[in-house]
Amino acid sequence: MWLDPGQFENLDYTVHVLFDDFCDADNPSSWLGRCLRTEEEVGLMARLGAAYGVVQDSVGADARDEVYLDSPAWPAVVTAAARLAQVMVSNDHVALSGPHQSGQRRPLV
Repeated sequence: MWLDPGQFENLDYTVHVLFDDFCDADNPSSWLGRCLRTEEEVGLMARLGAAYGVVQDSVGADARDEVYLDSPAWPAVVTAAARLAQVMVSNDHVALSGPHQSGQRRPLV
């Protein structure tokens, strides 16, 4: 848990939320305009899904979190996730700044 290090979520739950509830990393193009704003985000999500798939294929779907994190392929997952997060946050800022720059001063609802 990023905001509360005292809380713990297992990797399976986190992956389920990110890949099953938020987006299908194996086929992210169908999420364009829903959860993903741009083709770049779609490509980066696919890259993240592929990187995670390499780890999952090498350690097995039922492996413990520590086994995933110790995989030699895990840094590629972290790198892909970091780049995707960077682009998504940047795109969110651009989307939110548009109404402000056009004179809207109240919060979006």
